[in-house]
Amino acid sequence: MPQIQVTRSISIDESELAESATRASGAGGQHVNTTDSAVVLRFDVAASPSLPEAVKRRLAQLAGSRLTQDGVLILRSEGSRSQFENRREVRERLIALIAEATIVPRKRRPTKPSKAAKAKRVDTKKARSGIKAGRGKVRLD
Repeated sequence: MPQIQVTRSISIDESELAESATRASGAGGQHVNTTDSAVVLRFDVAASPSLPEAVKRRLAQLAGSRLTQDGVLILRSEGSRSQFENRREVRERLIALIAEATIVPRKRRPTKPSKAAKAKRVDTKKARSGIKAGRGKVRLD
């Protein structure tokens, strides 16, 4: 079976993808009513042997509402009048999404403001307070 290369270590078997053609939505004249140019791609993320578990978790998070309850990713392309172009575009989007899921996010290391930053903040607050205090009514004592 042909393989789709996603990264150097991850490739997906073409048999894992299910593509179907449907009619594109919206206006388009007589041509749109006769051709099935929109492409719907289904990829079962949960059952895929090609993806590591960590990538599946991140992919599920990235996919959001495009992922069904059963773990099937559904992508649709209808930008072009050509079914071939839509098929190419939807596959590129799948590859990009999986490639993005392979990136492990860095752990956030909490930081604290330095003593100098704290002092600067207090000084600017005092300066601002002095400016505002000087705006009161002028009293002649």
